[in-house]
Amino acid sequence: MRIGTTELIIILAVVILIFGPSKIPQLGRALGQSIGNFKGGLKKGQQESLADEEKKEEKADN
Repeated sequence: MRIGTTELIIILAVVILIFGPSKIPQLGRALGQSIGNFKGGLKKGQQESLADEEKKEEKADN
C-alpha cells in the first residue's frame, strides 16, 4: 500500500488544522527522535539476543 500525492496533501492539511503551522517543526523533531529511539532499541535487542545465543552455545559446548 503506497500513499499517493493526494493522500499526503490531505494528511498534511489535517495536521496543520489540528496542530497549527507553528507546531509542525516540533512534531517533526519529536517524530524523528522517536523513530531513532525505536531503531536504537531494536539494535540493542538484537545485540542482546545474539549475546544470549552465544552464551547458550558456549554452555552446550562445555
